[in-house]
Amino acid sequence: MATKLLIIGGVAGGATAAARARRLDEQADIILFERGEHISFANCGLPYYIGQVIKDRSNLLVTTPKAFRDQYNMDIRVFSEVTAIDTKNREVEVKNLKTGDSYRESYDKIILSPGAEPLRPPFEGIDMENIFNLRDIPDAERIKAYVDTKKPASAVIVGGGFIGLEMAENLVYRGVKITIVEILDQVMPPLDYEMAAMIHPHLKEKGVICELGNGVKSFSKDGDRIIVSTEKGHAIECDMVILSIGIRPENRLAREAGLEIGEGGGIKVDATMRTSDPNIYAVGDAVEIKDFITGLPTMTPLAGPANKQGRIAADNALGRKSIFKGTLATSVVKVFDLTVAWTGASEKVLKGSKIPYLVSYTHSDSNASYYPGAETMAIKLIFSPSSGKILGAQIVGKKGVDKRIDVLATAIHGAMTVYALEELELAYAPPYSSAKDPINIAGFVAANILKGDVENINWNELDDLDRDKDLLIDLRNKKELDTSGVIKGALHIPLHVLREKMTELDKDKNYVLCCAAGRRSYLGYRILVQNGFKSRNLSGGYKTYSGAKENIRIP
Repeated sequence: MATKLLIIGGVAGGATAAARARRLDEQADIILFERGEHISFANCGLPYYIGQVIKDRSNLLVTTPKAFRDQYNMDIRVFSEVTAIDTKNREVEVKNLKTGDSYRESYDKIILSPGAEPLRPPFEGIDMENIFNLRDIPDAERIKAYVDTKKPASAVIVGGGFIGLEMAENLVYRGVKITIVEILDQVMPPLDYEMAAMIHPHLKEKGVICELGNGVKSFSKDGDRIIVSTEKGHAIECDMVILSIGIRPENRLAREAGLEIGEGGGIKVDATMRTSDPNIYAVGDAVEIKDFITGLPTMTPLAGPANKQGRIAADNALGRKSIFKGTLATSVVKVFDLTVAWTGASEKVLKGSKIPYLVSYTHSDSNASYYPGAETMAIKLIFSPSSGKILGAQIVGKKGVDKRIDVLATAIHGAMTVYALEELELAYAPPYSSAKDPINIAGFVAANILKGDVENINWNELDDLDRDKDLLIDLRNKKELDTSGVIKGALHIPLHVLREKMTELDKDKNYVLCCAAGRRSYLGYRILVQNGFKSRNLSGGYKTYSGAKENIRIP
């Protein structure tokens, strides 16, 4: 007898599960319920539609209900909300949102893909007109219509994550003056502070005001204008507000059906994507899955993992064993002219999980420096101090960032070490890379630490130096110091005269060496230690240090 499979919710997880199920079993009775109009759309493209980078709304539609129905021969029911699951009788209750009628539908297996909903904290005035969330196409249409017709001069974006920064960029393209209010001291929370800090001056350069370390207290009206009152007592006038505070998993249906829910509110699933009910699977933004690095429960609201989970859930629901091994949360985001990307665990996650780690910083060109258009990218590599196994990576730059983060994500998934990065043979031609790719360079630097060829000090440790014992030496040339700035208290000895100046140095002192990005200070370190001096190298150099110290908070 054919399996009757109900899929509740479309988009990345649900639509992928439906397509996979049909490919596996031509005879299965498959019904896809979607409470909205669209079963599969590119929600990641919504900010770019508002910004008119994507001109035609139809380009956001991955497929239509009719096209999906015709291709996969299944029952597609839009504007249909599943309101309850009766696990005892294996039936669901469905409400037709157009007619208001309800009916029951039996099932053998269910795949839940309810997604997540934007957070709307109970701030005073939050339900006022012109305070928007962005989750789906109707939300995007409302925001775009407001911008098209009202021509707002200014907007406050609450939250500096993915959607917040993408909306900032796209509203700036539409001529809107943007203020971002973020309760943390950085934008893009998944990044470690010093990497996120590299984004702050770029936002400032683009005219975006960042209120960091400041939360929203309330909203009020002054005529047609919205007043955003912050916890630090600032009153920001604007024409519209975008809430990008975060999301929470839509777990009501699962919870009321008696399915097990995790501490963070996600639906608990095993590696097969099965819930606590053996006949019900769940995928996407609503589920609690395993972090690939820490092994701990996490939630990852990303299209890539949701697609993979949908495929795996369909396999298992129809009798084919398939396993989801965990998420690296590999991500990339465009922030005006910057590309920001990360994969695996951050330093703060590893610290919170009490997992030992080391870090290295490198600044490498996207392509051969002698070929026009080379852009520097900052790479933070996080790795095991015992095995050298790569645990995470973060990159901020312009060209070539996406390529490198994908190489590192692949390396992590393959349990590779920093030593393997030294050996990787990557494509090289002057327009695309250097003979030693930025990935190779990151591997060399990290491996040097593990081999004992260098002892590093990181940017956040400089304030703890004992200035009576520790002396900072800047190895850059004078022109660099004049144009870029210096670290207070540093002695200036250009690298090319370091050997001849050694007679003036004290072997009882500890010398911390600094240059622009860490290469010359590594060379200086090798010179000093082989001549009997005690030394450490500032990892990532002045670029990492000065980027981390950038402060654009409003007083």
